Amino acid sequence: MTYNNELPPKTCEIDRLVTKKEDVQKVLKGKKTATRRNGRYADPGEIMVLEGKSFKVERVYKQTLGDVTDEIAVQEGYDNLEEYKDSILSFHPGMPWKADMQVWVHEFSQIQE
Repeated sequence: MTYNNELPPKTCEIDRLVTKKEDVQKVLKGKKTATRRNGRYADPGEIMVLEGKSFKVERVYKQTLGDVTDEIAVQEGYDNLEEYKDSILSFHPGMPWKADMQVWVHEFSQIQE
């Protein structure tokens, strides 16, 4: 894991961070508290709004796919690493799961209103 004090520019906007209906529901139910993307979609402190509920991005850092564990897959809303891996690869047909591939981790929590 790499924690940077200075992050590079974002490659996308926060409103694109969690878009799949299934993932939105997992976030709303508290089952998904992180998402991994190939680009950086948010800054720490930014607010993501899903169906009228607000979520604060707590941390943003780089990680390799080889660092993903069952525990991390649970953060993503899956029961284990294999389920997470199968899901990711189903969205990206033909993409190999490379242990050294770096992704951006976005961890978030619901803001209690």
